[in-house]
Amino acid sequence: MNKAWVYVVLTCLFELIWVYGFNTAKTWWQWGIVICIILIDFHILPKACASLPTGTVYAVFSGVGTIGTVLMDVFLFGGSFRFDMFLYILLIIIGVVGLNLADNQPDEKSSMKGAA
Repeated sequence: MNKAWVYVVLTCLFELIWVYGFNTAKTWWQWGIVICIILIDFHILPKACASLPTGTVYAVFSGVGTIGTVLMDVFLFGGSFRFDMFLYILLIIIGVVGLNLADNQPDEKSSMKGAA
């Protein structure tokens, strides 16, 4: 696995941790931990963007964050889950995968330069 994708996985994991912290932190030191996790997360995110297309990294980051937040709300905080929510999550997944596939296609301009 590419090192940049490890950074993407880490930044997604840290995002879910700080979102969880937003819902559970009560004391000043718990909020301090949440802020530290946010700072670590925003330190890792640019490292992923250094080797991968920024659009793909951000799509994965925000998609995982959105889906993870919905699932945390349902399973950890007693929220409800409906079929239409499943469809919208499926659309997010399709969009993220589609962007990743589109970013892996050769660029027309760069392939034209090689032909000249």
